[in-house]
Amino acid sequence: MSYQWNYGEILNAVDEITPGNRPALIHGHRVITHDSFRIRTNNLARNLLDNGAEPGDKIAFYMRNCPEYSEGIAAAFKASLTHVNVNYRYIEHELVYLLDNSDATVVMYHSEFEPFVEQIHEQLPGVKQWIEVEEGHTHSEAEDSYYEDFVNNGDGSLVDVTRSGDDMLFIYTGGTTGMPKGVMWRHDDLFRVLGAGGNPRMGIPPCEDLDELLTRLQAQPFPINLPLPPMMHGTGLLSAVSAMAAGGTCVTLPSRSFEPRLALQNVNDHKVSAVTIVGDAFARPILEALDEDPNQYDISSIKVISSSGVMWTREIKAGLLRHNENMLLADGFSSSEAIGLGSSIMTKDAEIEVASFTLGAHCKVFTEDGIEVLPGSNEPGMVAVRGHLPVGYYKDEEKTAKTFKVIEGVRYSIPGDWVQVELDGTLTLLGRGSNCINTAGEKVFPEEVEEALKFHQAIADALVVGLPDPKWGQAITAVVQLNPGFELDENEVHEFVRQHLAAYKIPKHIFAKPSLDRAANGKADYTSIKAYAETRLAG
Repeated sequence: MSYQWNYGEILNAVDEITPGNRPALIHGHRVITHDSFRIRTNNLARNLLDNGAEPGDKIAFYMRNCPEYSEGIAAAFKASLTHVNVNYRYIEHELVYLLDNSDATVVMYHSEFEPFVEQIHEQLPGVKQWIEVEEGHTHSEAEDSYYEDFVNNGDGSLVDVTRSGDDMLFIYTGGTTGMPKGVMWRHDDLFRVLGAGGNPRMGIPPCEDLDELLTRLQAQPFPINLPLPPMMHGTGLLSAVSAMAAGGTCVTLPSRSFEPRLALQNVNDHKVSAVTIVGDAFARPILEALDEDPNQYDISSIKVISSSGVMWTREIKAGLLRHNENMLLADGFSSSEAIGLGSSIMTKDAEIEVASFTLGAHCKVFTEDGIEVLPGSNEPGMVAVRGHLPVGYYKDEEKTAKTFKVIEGVRYSIPGDWVQVELDGTLTLLGRGSNCINTAGEKVFPEEVEEALKFHQAIADALVVGLPDPKWGQAITAVVQLNPGFELDENEVHEFVRQHLAAYKIPKHIFAKPSLDRAANGKADYTSIKAYAETRLAG
């Protein structure tokens, strides 16, 4: 049997080889060295267990990017607890659903979310530890305690639990009904699909075991990662986890919303080597800030900017390369359920077409009938990846069976992304079969927004599409059919749906149309609705 990777074992081993005075976490003026990180995370892991958590329990993180999020993840790995991400934009019923569905027994949350926690506290009797971060107060069924007590109380020694490659990390992601679903990743599969200490894009093979990983890490500079997306999403989360697993530094911004100049100042000050973004929503304002003040920031330390989740246009990439021609710009075609579907690499010497990706080494494209699509056939299909895959969706066998399919004896993850395979083997993205809208990295499914709109007394029917937007990637746009006697009050509708939807799901544009022209069987013609919305927006 091959070596089984476990993130807790990796972190414990990396703790021993990383210079203790190097920063592990940087957040504004706060700097936590590797010595402090080791002690604090070991103490936190032990105190979580001593306070009632058991190996295998789920620990949910209802937090913005901050050092405590990274410390909590590391402590969860070391204590053999299962990470659960919580979208802090969720409203009450979504929060209750996720925390109940995940069987979380521990919840770490930012103090700004205390009013929401107080509202849902009694609906979640399975949660035994509510840990409030920033102001420090912790609620527990046993007794009150404090986060800083948890990280400071103890001798910082290793936690004695049994860990394995079967330990889990959950990534909750949106579902077709709007309710999140938990993607279950084994530690061994996740570490391997992320390269296992190697880099398939650069032709660097994976490490065979922990000894080889440590030798390799000691022979190269430790990375300094700046995840700009929220760590509550897979893209930001895996960037932070990768930095910790490599003995590097994770830099996070102390701002509630993305500030491009603050990001550039952190790159300048901390010599960041890797930046993680989500397409043009981050890249465009960064480029605008660089163009406005080309001598203000030194970004020469950046070796790679990685994006995943939404399209990242060629013009923006080319603009960034003007400010650092040595960067590698990596656009990943992945999802929480399927990492490594495809990739697109751009450098100053190699430009690429937008929406064109190289098919991953373990990927194929199939029709809905399970027939492989041939390159150059002009036939659309769904991209599928085999190899190291999630176990499935937590407590949802039906959705698991729909996404993780066995074709000719091989198990694939098929998340629903439609592509066309060109003659040279590259992929052209066509979109998601479910009409999923991707707005600044947030997945929004039209059906959920449509149902919320139809609760309004003035609206008889609604269809929702995503229109191209320079800031958000796609702007959620609704076309509604009004009930007789009503007129459209866009502001009033916005306030109404705010009661039913998280803020990022609220349509940015709403247009009225006499009829939505559904087919006799009730099916919508999204193509014509999108064309209508584009015409109205242009006008």
